[in-house]
Amino acid sequence: MRQVQRGRGQGGPGGYSAPPRGGVPPQQSYDDSYDQYGSSQDGYDSGYNTGQVYGGGGPGAAMREPRPAPNWGKRIKLTAITLVTLLVVVSVSTYFWADSKLRREVDLSKVIDRPSEGEGTNYLIVGSDSREGMSAEEKKKLRTGSAKGKRTDSMMILHVGDNGNTLISLPRDSDVEIPTFVGSESGKTYKGTGRHVKLNAAYAEDGPELLVRTVEFNTGLRIDHYAEIGFAGFAKIVDAVGGVEMDIPKAFKDSKSGADFQAGKQTLNGEQALAFVRTRYAFAGSDLDRTKNQQKFLAALAGQTATPSTVINPFKLYPVMGAGLDTLTVDKDMSLWNLASMFWAMKGVTGGDGKSMNMPISGSSGGNLVWDKAKVKTLVEQLRNDEKVTVSGN
Repeated sequence: MRQVQRGRGQGGPGGYSAPPRGGVPPQQSYDDSYDQYGSSQDGYDSGYNTGQVYGGGGPGAAMREPRPAPNWGKRIKLTAITLVTLLVVVSVSTYFWADSKLRREVDLSKVIDRPSEGEGTNYLIVGSDSREGMSAEEKKKLRTGSAKGKRTDSMMILHVGDNGNTLISLPRDSDVEIPTFVGSESGKTYKGTGRHVKLNAAYAEDGPELLVRTVEFNTGLRIDHYAEIGFAGFAKIVDAVGGVEMDIPKAFKDSKSGADFQAGKQTLNGEQALAFVRTRYAFAGSDLDRTKNQQKFLAALAGQTATPSTVINPFKLYPVMGAGLDTLTVDKDMSLWNLASMFWAMKGVTGGDGKSMNMPISGSSGGNLVWDKAKVKTLVEQLRNDEKVTVSGN
């Protein structure tokens, strides 16, 4: 590279000549005479041997581009998309997992002479003494006995509508008439003879379909969906949520159910909870007092199950859902959406948001509880029209 050699003029300070007026300053001359080290003979150092780069700020220095500021908006967007995608995948997987566990075994199309549809949705919720899937040790522990077949231990009608939800317990000792029906297995028609039995006998005679037929015939209210859970599933749900806290106002004991409770607040495990809701002989009011205890316990169970600590915690949610779904039997048209609607409505009612009651009773006949026909007629009319229920029960 040619190096500039500054010449010395004669006309100005420092050897520089002033440019002529209106002219161009004299240009510097170039001298290619460098020594062996890359320096000019007049002492000017080109900087090549030292590795110095012009504008580099000294030996070894290098120019660096400034690091760009992080794009937080883009990062937040990508994180949000990832979380939403993960949530969708988990939700869809959970839906199909839960849907596959539902036992859609009850065929309501076999029920004949059904009442007309009304406003809102009516669920018949049944707790049975089914021992299916229970070992001999579990039967002994839960005091279920080893009787074959199934009977209903509790029955409730849940009405879900726009003007308040209503939960009505049907005492299993209710006096009802068995109407003409078609056998769920045989397909044979059995003519009604005016025969009166306890309500739970309908289920024992021909299962859920005859129970629905009997409830519809004796009330005039159409049942839209059916849900049933057995002993084992009930106890497992309670254990899965870590027990249910109850405030028992009065101590009671029942050798048949295994109940032995002191008064006061206490946490019931699955075995104790089953004994609590099954006890009937310890109360003077028999079945009516038992249905009240069942509603009280369901309120506590639903309130403890549908909490953020359970719903958003997969280590608690999946065991709870699995315990319930494994022994839950529903009608063929029941969807998970229907099931969720039923659960949330029942939770709301038992928690005080809605009306919870027993079927109105006017007396008894031969040990059976007789419904108050006038009140039942008004109650059913209000439910069918999805009106606010004003009728009170026992």
